[in-house]
Amino acid sequence: MLAFRNTVIAVLVISFFTFVALFGKLPALRNTPIGVLQRLLCLNIPATFRRLDTTFTGGRTSRALAGIGHYLFNQKNPVVLAIFLTLLTGSAYLFLTAAWPLLTWSQTLPLPFLLGAPYYFTYLCVTTRADHITPQNHTRHLHSYPYDHLLFRPDHKCRTCGFVKPARSKHCSLCGVCVAKADHHCPWVNNCLGRNNYRWFLALLLSLAAIEFYGAYLAWKVLSQSWTDLDSALGWTSRLYWSQWGNGFVRAINTGGLSVAGVGLLAVTTAPLPLGLLVYHIYLIWAGMTTNESSKWADWKDDMADGYVYRAKRSVIVGKEKERKRQNSLGQGDAKAILPKGECEEDPPCCRWPVPNDQMIVRTTDGNPPIGQEDLWEKVRSLDDIVNVYDLGVFRNFVCILQGR
Repeated sequence: MLAFRNTVIAVLVISFFTFVALFGKLPALRNTPIGVLQRLLCLNIPATFRRLDTTFTGGRTSRALAGIGHYLFNQKNPVVLAIFLTLLTGSAYLFLTAAWPLLTWSQTLPLPFLLGAPYYFTYLCVTTRADHITPQNHTRHLHSYPYDHLLFRPDHKCRTCGFVKPARSKHCSLCGVCVAKADHHCPWVNNCLGRNNYRWFLALLLSLAAIEFYGAYLAWKVLSQSWTDLDSALGWTSRLYWSQWGNGFVRAINTGGLSVAGVGLLAVTTAPLPLGLLVYHIYLIWAGMTTNESSKWADWKDDMADGYVYRAKRSVIVGKEKERKRQNSLGQGDAKAILPKGECEEDPPCCRWPVPNDQMIVRTTDGNPPIGQEDLWEKVRSLDDIVNVYDLGVFRNFVCILQGR
């Protein structure tokens, strides 16, 4: 009984800290206790360790660990993917070899589909390269999304790839390419998630949660038969009740083996991880943004709170800039350019977009509007005052994801 309790506690603790390490730095959790704990675990404690290591070993241990960490998390490699597939395959093998003879045909019927789905969606995530922007498909990706003049501005070139960055794209240093509608680089699939394979990533999360919850259910069906003789009249504070429960656990281990109990416990405690990540990505779809864009929005939100963000109508600014150029060409003025850096008078050709966009947003360094243009700009205090042109509404956002758009 004591060993079982300690195992449960250990698995729960490991699952919790895994969740904190993986998701604590998400913008939605940045200012929560989860985010604080993530910074403590991933920044403060390692920094303290490095200082101690520098004092006692000259930093040799830190350099060795940093090299391993750099390879695992800053270079494209299949290690995490291999660990993920090994855990999935090994757990399934251990469970099925022990539990299959104890399951009914109706209980085993969904297993081929549920167990095969994570492998299928992982394959699609890993092998998709259609989101990688190349000279051959660059023009097509330029026509996919309009520039919002906030998160993405025209005429911004990728310093590595050398071409103009399409709206919603991002250069991945691990993959070495720009990715269309980039969400994030996922080490679990050793690939970037973008316009085409993002839907398969969502399906992977859903399939993982489904197989884990179903595996936990099957483990309980196998093991629960050992607790049929518990006296329900006894309260949970009764020593006799827990003695009966402990005897039932021993019978359960004898019936299903540690494979069933251990894998079932692992499944029920880790299933909330992919499910929680899936819920977060559903929120992103609802809001009409990607993980990459959510970080950008979080930065803008902080600057708005500090009073450094201003908004103007783009049609007015462009009109003023054209008038300035006309007067300069006639020798009637020498005014400075009105358009902010990175803007141009005409956007590159793009697809027809259902959300109109006549906003231009700038971030100032002193909290004041651009000098000489005070009457053209108004201060923005909240994200509610900004139009997210990529948010087409909840239903259309989900349809676009399912269609790989």
